[in-house]
Amino acid sequence: MATSRDDMQNENLTFRRFDDGESPSDWGSFSDQIFKEDTSHKCPTYVHRTPPCQGSCPSGEDIRGWLNIVRGLETPPEGVSMQEYAFRRSTDANPFPSVMGRVCPAPCEDGCNRNEVEDHVGINSIEQFIGDSALEEKFKFAVGENASGKKVAIIGGGPAGLAAAYQLRRRGHGATVFDNHETLGGMMKYGIPGYRTPRDVLDGEINRIIEMGVEVKLGTWVGKDVTVEQLEKDYDAILWAIGAQAGRQLPIPGADEAPNVLTGVDFLEAFNDGRLQLVSDKVVVIGGGDTSIDVASVARRLGHITEIAEKDRPENVVLGNTAHDVASSAVRQGANVMLLSRSPIEQMPAAQHEIDDATREGVEIVGCVSPVEVILGEDGRATALRVAKLEDDGKTPVEGSEYDIPCDLLVSAIGQSGKLDGFEDIGNDRGLIDADAHYQVPGKEGHFVCGDIVRPHLLTTAIGQASIAVESIDHFFKGEGLGKRPKVDKHHFDLLQKLNEAGLEPDEYSHESEWGTSEDKWAVHNYEDRSAHEIIPADELFLGHFEFTPRHIRSEDVPDSSEVLGHFQERMKGLSQEDAVAEADRCMSCGMCFECDNCVIYCPQDAVYRVKKDESTMGRYVATDYSRCIGCHICADVCPTGYIDMAMGE
Repeated sequence: MATSRDDMQNENLTFRRFDDGESPSDWGSFSDQIFKEDTSHKCPTYVHRTPPCQGSCPSGEDIRGWLNIVRGLETPPEGVSMQEYAFRRSTDANPFPSVMGRVCPAPCEDGCNRNEVEDHVGINSIEQFIGDSALEEKFKFAVGENASGKKVAIIGGGPAGLAAAYQLRRRGHGATVFDNHETLGGMMKYGIPGYRTPRDVLDGEINRIIEMGVEVKLGTWVGKDVTVEQLEKDYDAILWAIGAQAGRQLPIPGADEAPNVLTGVDFLEAFNDGRLQLVSDKVVVIGGGDTSIDVASVARRLGHITEIAEKDRPENVVLGNTAHDVASSAVRQGANVMLLSRSPIEQMPAAQHEIDDATREGVEIVGCVSPVEVILGEDGRATALRVAKLEDDGKTPVEGSEYDIPCDLLVSAIGQSGKLDGFEDIGNDRGLIDADAHYQVPGKEGHFVCGDIVRPHLLTTAIGQASIAVESIDHFFKGEGLGKRPKVDKHHFDLLQKLNEAGLEPDEYSHESEWGTSEDKWAVHNYEDRSAHEIIPADELFLGHFEFTPRHIRSEDVPDSSEVLGHFQERMKGLSQEDAVAEADRCMSCGMCFECDNCVIYCPQDAVYRVKKDESTMGRYVATDYSRCIGCHICADVCPTGYIDMAMGE
């Protein structure tokens, strides 16, 4: 039925044949588009490609895979619930779904092809649902069946080190984690406030890894309490995952002299281990990334007291000389917090929703300014920060624009490096550790590295590097060459594994050259896996198939400026199962069949058919009868997911 003019005006359209300014003549002849005499000999091939969400995920999760499980498209094996099956698929790459579902800035959502329709899929919210369900159901991780007898010393118990321990135990290797803190967690615990990563959730996901048989040595500084040489004797490999625990100080006059100029890393660690419970009246934070947002938001929550003893000044607490008395914080008042960034506010590196939340909480954010000098008082403390305005490019100073911002506490969140005390020779001149493409330490056989100590970035980046490093360690133990990493270096859906799981293993193959194999049971009928080589863009999908469907947005408990003082409740509220399933159903399954039947319905020759139910599984839903196919390419045109190529016959 034709769409009425009223419907065209009132409905939210998701697809347009022509962009503004184009006309049918620009698109070309319909006849030429439909009838391609030079390619009519081709038949459809079913091509598995990587979706852009997964291509954008630094830890390489099979996002499309676990979304299809949650929505009910991919069926779990008998006796396994949807929640557990989705959890297993998700944690193949990342053992922290609950934490990552809350705090990851979600580059996967930026890459989501659904942005070309109306709005991205709420990937993070569904990941949180998967992780929270797993904790509630007490799902455990399995250890590799065959113990290798090899042992790896992991230096650092943060996201990279713990993810590596998890992947090593899955492969049957021994893992011992050395960490200089009293508890595990690294930046997840000491760098991110508890209202963003609830401690029961974080501890639950850490303990699940430790229960795999991971040995832990806390309060141990490698290079001081135990030598690197001793570890080289006791272990078969060493993995450096120490993170970037040293913050960068402001590189301007006066910053090194004033005791009340701190780094964001030190500030957040003092808060997260319970020592810091108050700040000063006027707090200025310099940065623009997520760490600076956390510092500013914590300062707004902590507040200040009017009369404060010298020993209780925030800088003395952060530097480890004392700890705040909880009782003294009962009379605290709100702190005035300003966050400064060289970038324009709309171009700050921090996630947009974090910027919006901080603004709601009463943080004043100022863009396009650059610190020039810390102004010192007679007592040597910082009393103001002199800044200069910048042009909109965030680089060029505006002549004569300098002015002073009064402050009682300055916090620098402009970058991080490692603390390499005791093993300085392994570091580079930037205070980090070099890594090759396989996350080996160049020139140090048996030494591997991953996480922020390679390059400070996201938690998900550290977790992805850990997975690759463990794969390299596994090859090292087996004496195998490493070769080249895949172009699309992710955890991919494996059709052969799925067939085995479903009891549909292909027959044995003689590996002799044969013709006419489409009916044989040792071949997967006209299926091609290009997932390690190609990411499918939106222009290869049939976007007109998808209706406008609003996103199911999880609720957040973000206080406003009048409520923020003392507000430490969790911010992110999870989706219900019903909403999680509905949101997952918005996934367009880019690069993989989602069983819409368009190709079957629209094929004029009935050449495309559904595979028999007892032979069908995810990725093997339709096939082609070549004796009927005329190469009209209608099936490829109407395939919403870009799964069909007219390539058979080339």
